[in-house]
Amino acid sequence: MKTLIFAVAGYNLAETGRMLEIARACRDRFNIVFMSYGGQYEPFIEKEGFELRKKEPRLTTERLDRLRVVLSGETLNTVGYLTGQELAVRVPAEIEFFKEIKPAAVLTGWCLSVTLSARAAGVPFVNVLHSTSITEYYQAGLQTWPDRVDFAFLRRLFTKEKLQRRFNKRILNIKWVLRPYNKIARQYGLNEFGNFIQLIEGDHTLLADIPEWVNLPEIRSNIHFIGPLPFTSELDVPKEVAEIPRDKPIVYFAMGSSGKPELIKKIIEGFKDKPYRVIAPVKTHIDALDVNIPPNVLVTGLIPAHKVNPMADISVIHGGQNTVMQACLSGTPIVGVGMHPEQQANLDACVRKGFAIRLNKHKVTASEILEAVEKLLNDRQAKDEVVKFQRQLKEWDGPKNAARFLHETFGQ
Repeated sequence: MKTLIFAVAGYNLAETGRMLEIARACRDRFNIVFMSYGGQYEPFIEKEGFELRKKEPRLTTERLDRLRVVLSGETLNTVGYLTGQELAVRVPAEIEFFKEIKPAAVLTGWCLSVTLSARAAGVPFVNVLHSTSITEYYQAGLQTWPDRVDFAFLRRLFTKEKLQRRFNKRILNIKWVLRPYNKIARQYGLNEFGNFIQLIEGDHTLLADIPEWVNLPEIRSNIHFIGPLPFTSELDVPKEVAEIPRDKPIVYFAMGSSGKPELIKKIIEGFKDKPYRVIAPVKTHIDALDVNIPPNVLVTGLIPAHKVNPMADISVIHGGQNTVMQACLSGTPIVGVGMHPEQQANLDACVRKGFAIRLNKHKVTASEILEAVEKLLNDRQAKDEVVKFQRQLKEWDGPKNAARFLHETFGQ
């Protein structure tokens, strides 16, 4: 039986969950080996019974804190997950690891050192992304101007459309964020990467969504739609969540791995005295803060989103791919506050489909979020549109489709 390596960012729940969903569907056809440099979600891998190689150097608490800052979009380089020094240590060790395991392919999402080591080792590289993270999305000019640089003076100088065109063109030509990657690439005789998208797109790229989400005019032959990959964890629904009264509309408020604590605090406190109940699995984000939690807000730790999100009438989320797809699969209109451009793009795709409102994280107030919630609760068309898309999504079995592709491509 051939082997697949799943290289995961174990500090990111969505990443770990996506890879576990594919691995579960593949376990009867491949030997599965996971690798990770650390993170609080590694135990999910071990609980599933998969072999996990814990790679060195392990991510320290300080390094994980830094990665959370990058995830929240608070750095100039919003894709700067690894330094040149880290790459210089990781890449040769990974190449040796691949020589030992001899995998048929390596899959990853954001374990970015693998984008170099797999290529240098000559191992087929498969990345699991989404329609808003590939070259075609930017070529279509769909990425909106980033919230973090949405300055009033720029709006006065340029139209929204011109800013958007400039940004999409810039993304496809920017190289400075790749300096450490290109330095290592040259050492192994690899061609330099012209932009970050070229780096992360694999020999094959699996898109964890469907064509109707973004409606790209055309995609290359090595890019494959497989459908959503919501993480179906075995976590139980807490008793207090399962028994939440249904006398008022329910809001599901989740901010994934990248939520900004101060913003979460403001949103929670803003729910006070509102005519709905809130399920908020954001406890880890606000543990260090003094938050006045209103009686109508139930703050929890990690919960199984695929079981809880369908209980809600509205989702207030950060825009991560898994969170967005789970909201759509649950048939809930979305109020979104993206932490960085990728999440902004995911939310924009839902706005274009007519069932979401996206707010700027640097300008948003709690009252604006509440107004958006109220608007969508009373928007019958938004509900109809998300239910229509929900039906389309449910026609796709993401894990099964991924497993079929991997078997047909690498398992023969």
